[in-house]
This record gives sequence, structure tokens and C-alpha cells, in this order.
Amino acid sequence: MTNLQGAVVLVVGATGGLGSRIADQLESHGAVVARSSKSAGQDLREPSVIREVLDATKAQHGRLDGLVVASGVVAFGAASEIEPATVEELFAVNTTSAIQLITQSQSDLVASAQDGREPFVVTLSGVVAETPVAGLAAYSASKAGLAAFVLAAAREYRRAGIRLVDARPGHTGTSLSEHPIAGSAPRFGAALDPDHVAARIITAIVDGEKDLPSTAF
Repeated sequence: MTNLQGAVVLVVGATGGLGSRIADQLESHGAVVARSSKSAGQDLREPSVIREVLDATKAQHGRLDGLVVASGVVAFGAASEIEPATVEELFAVNTTSAIQLITQSQSDLVASAQDGREPFVVTLSGVVAETPVAGLAAYSASKAGLAAFVLAAAREYRRAGIRLVDARPGHTGTSLSEHPIAGSAPRFGAALDPDHVAARIITAIVDGEKDLPSTAF
């Protein structure tokens, strides 16, 4: 069991449909939540900005016990028609910046473990990391890249007392698909309730789960 009471958790993408709900539910469990978002002027595609956000969290709250990476962008369209700039942005936001957040926070999370707490990182790659979708080829690839990194890195981080968890829910009823960086969203089937998805992620954090495949939702 992970006690969230008083835990300092940085939520990246905290104004998004899932990020905001996860942040709110963390607070309802007693966590101290630092919220970061691009809308607040924090472009985490820049490694220096990532360091600034992590340092600001520590300066304000004294430590870092958890990280939730809920930021992301989506693009739709045929694989043969996707523009290079779109591919670059998908991977910069969904893959590279997420990896940089995890790696740059490692020393802070190690310190948390050494102080007897149970630090964690949660990422949201989604069901496309398990089952890539036609019309979402580049997006699927960017999320699969993140999931692969977390799966491999989790084995290393576990030795330092840090738990990495990747969540892969199916299509969730947020506004992400309404604001793609390219293309138009296809007609999706029934969407998962974002409040339920957020609650399931909080349960996984508290219960010490190590992976959240699509079947967990």
C-alpha cells in the first residue's frame, strides 16, 4: 500500500481531461499536488524547462514523491499522408518529453525512497500502445515508444525503490480528440468515463500495482 497523505506529486498535463481529474483525486487522498501544463507556459519539450519545473516543485514543497505524466497530443490521418512536422511533434510531446521527465526526476525520487517513502511514476500511453490503430499510426507509435521505455526502465528503477506504472485505458471521454494537431477524429465507439479512469489509476497507485493494461479498465 502507498500512503498518499502528504505525498508531493507533480502532475504534468494537469489541465487536461484526465490530468485534471487525476490531480483532483490525488488531492482528495491527501497528496500535495504540483500542477504543470503547457497552458501555464511550460513547454516541456525543452529539457531545461523540465528541470525548472522539477526544481520549482522541490523549492516549493521540499521534495518529490510522485510524478504523473498526463500530457499528450493526438493526430489523425492516413499513414501515407502524415506530415513530418506532425510526426516530430507527436514524438516530442508523447515520447521524448515524457522520457525526459522520468529520467530527470530519478534523483529526486531516489531521495524520496531513501527517506522511507514509496515514490512512483505513472504514464498514460493508452490502448494504442497495445493495439495500434489504422488512421492513428504515428500517434500509436509515439505512445508505444513510451510504453516500451516504461516497461524496460521499471526493472531498473525498481532496484532504487521507485515504481513505474504505465496505464493503457481505451478511448476515454475527454476533449483530446477534439483538438488534434492534424486530421479529424473518426467516429469512436462508447468512451470510458474519465472519472472512472482517473479513479482506477489512483487505486493502482495506492495498491502498489505495477502495470495497468487496457483490460484493467
